[in-house]
Amino acid sequence: MLTVYAPAKINLVLEVLGKLNDYHRISGIVQSIDLCDVLNFQPDEAICFECDEPSLKRDNLVTRAATLLKKSTRYSLGARIELRKHIPWGVGLGGGSSDAAATLLALNELWELRLSLPELVQLASELGSDVPFFTHKGTAWVEGKGEKVTPLPSLPSIYFVLLVPPLPKISGKTKQMYGKLNAAHYTEGRFIQQALSYLKQGKAIDHSLMFNVFEMVAFDFFPGLDKYRKTLEEAGAPGVYLAGSGPCLFTFFSEERQAKVISLNLRGQGLECYVTSPFPGG
Repeated sequence: MLTVYAPAKINLVLEVLGKLNDYHRISGIVQSIDLCDVLNFQPDEAICFECDEPSLKRDNLVTRAATLLKKSTRYSLGARIELRKHIPWGVGLGGGSSDAAATLLALNELWELRLSLPELVQLASELGSDVPFFTHKGTAWVEGKGEKVTPLPSLPSIYFVLLVPPLPKISGKTKQMYGKLNAAHYTEGRFIQQALSYLKQGKAIDHSLMFNVFEMVAFDFFPGLDKYRKTLEEAGAPGVYLAGSGPCLFTFFSEERQAKVISLNLRGQGLECYVTSPFPGG
């Protein structure tokens, strides 16, 4: 059996530079974190998929990734895949995309296909805009539709506190949120450039550098989200940010003690929250 860990991610910076044909041109700095799904792979005659979250068994990106890899390489056999979910799904943490990337990487090894990383990234880009990042993980600059990934130096010691608001799941959420963006929301990469100058010097990410274009529309899109932003602020967060397309919110600290204090505060209010650290790339 081959066991792999599929980490969640947060966007430290996410800009939309414009629109080309039917897709938005993004530029973002993404960080994988050590909140992970666990996948087990075993050789089998066909592709068989099991998940401990029944609602995610149908049309899962894991099955699509395995089927795409098998078809593109004309591999004759399959695999039995078991997914244990730990990443909250549908809240902007990229769990499904991470599971898909983990599947490509694991089956490339299990099936002894010997595809290169660029070949895997090409397949990943066919599955979704977040999937290519997860073939690299760590800290990375992501451009285009998400298919261009440039690894960056690892972040210095940092602790993220995630708050998952108890809001209803919204089908097709990310596509709908992109649909609410217009030219007034587009930027020219200045937030990315400021953050890159810090990261390339090995400096810690600063609260003043954070930017997520979806914050311009998210608090109207998710009724009640602003209440949870205020809850996080009142608990002691120095800044509150949207993770990906939301509605998960996060803040961060340089000291673990501070992160644990705010987490205990939130859990004491009956809220779902996590303390996480960067998950390495490579």
